[in-house]
Order: sequence, then C-alpha cells, then structure tokens
Amino acid sequence: MRTRSWLLGFFGSTVLAIFLAIAQTSDANAQQSNGQKKNANADNQQDEGEKKFQQNCSRCHNAPESLSPRIAGTVIRHMRVRASISQKDAEAILHYLNP
Repeated sequence: MRTRSWLLGFFGSTVLAIFLAIAQTSDANAQQSNGQKKNANADNQQDEGEKKFQQNCSRCHNAPESLSPRIAGTVIRHMRVRASISQKDAEAILHYLNP
C-alpha cells in the first residue's frame, strides 16, 4: 500500500514538473518573440525617422552627433512650425535623433 501511494505521488510530482517546465518554456518563447518584434519595430521607426530627416531637414542641416532628449524636443517643436513638418514626421525625426 505504501509503495502504491509513493508511486502515485512520484508520478503526480513528475507530471506537475513537466507541465511547469513546458509552461516556462512557452512563456520564455513568447517573451523572446515580443522582444524581437519590439526590436524590429524600433528599427523601422529609426529608418522612418532617418528618411524623414533626409526629406525635411538635411537640406539645411547635418544630423547632429548627439542631442539631449530635451533639446531635441525643443528643436523639433520649433522646426515643425518653420518647416511645416507633420506631427507624425516630427515624432519619427525625434525618435531618429534620440533612439
């Protein structure tokens, strides 16, 4: 009788451990997939921002090496009015300047 209950307990624990391992693996795969999607989306935004910078800003300006987010936001806000840049394009350019 003890052997039987011991075997049932062992079998139940083994099944539970396998189930948990599968659940963790699928969660890790989902997180990795989400991370890849975010990276691809960020790359697309960077490319789009660079394209918009070339179309709107490069006529008069070279791309700066680095700008703080605060200064970049101020520059974009001022140039959006002066160069008639759309809000969507301004956001893309801002993302390009501050990835």
